[in-house]
Formats: sequence, C-alpha cells, structure tokens
Amino acid sequence: MSQSLAKMWTHLIFSTKDRYPFLADPEIREQTHKYIAGILRKHDCATLLVGGVADHVHALFALSKNHSIADIVYKYKLSSTK
Repeated sequence: MSQSLAKMWTHLIFSTKDRYPFLADPEIREQTHKYIAGILRKHDCATLLVGGVADHVHALFALSKNHSIADIVYKYKLSSTK
C-alpha cells in the first residue's frame, strides 16, 4: 500500500503586546526563543529557526502531520503567553 509524504514549512510571526520591546534584552530574547522552539518540538513540529527582535518573534518549522495549523498556533500562543 502506498503512502503520501509531505512537509509543509510554516513561518509564524507574532508581535509583543502593543509592540512593546519586551525582548530588548538579548538574554531574555534568547531564552524566549529556546522556549518557543521547545513548544513547537513538543507538538511534533521540526523547528528550523526561531528568532526575532525586541518587539516580535519569527518561527520557521515543519508542520506536524498530526496537528492542524490552527491547533499549533493555539498551543503556541497559549504556552508562550504564560
């Protein structure tokens, strides 16, 4: 029986609340990026890169075949805001 294989790369961009530069400190920014990468990996999304600047974050990852983009964004935002 044949199977279909696909890899969908997804680029998410999120800004901080009111575009306030919460991530201006390089140490806090690095810890935040690592935390977000961990959230994505926890949900079976192979993470290529998480980065950004003081007021927004970029995440480039392969979307898991077990979760929809809506599920991943919901879980990402839920976990990252706590």
